[in-house]
Amino acid sequence: MKLSRPVSWFLLAFGVWSWFIWITFVKNLWKDGSGLAFDDAGDPTGYFWVHLLLAITSFLLGTAVGVIGLRGVRALRREARDGRDTRDARAEADRD
Repeated sequence: MKLSRPVSWFLLAFGVWSWFIWITFVKNLWKDGSGLAFDDAGDPTGYFWVHLLLAITSFLLGTAVGVIGLRGVRALRREARDGRDTRDARAEADRD
């Protein structure tokens, strides 16, 4: 399957966005002082565990999507480079 340039860049940007958003979310969850994430004794609550699992899952999915986008961008660049090399070789052969 071949991804277009805009789709590849979108997937890569989504992956980077996921890293930023979900790491920030976990930092904020860890510092939560409202009593939702930690009880009075300082132990994690169900809210904490559910949201931590959500963040980890989203982080992993975002990473996978970003890797797909990166591979698409790299393939397009490689294809463009190989196309230039082929055209240059043909032009040089025509001159001879």
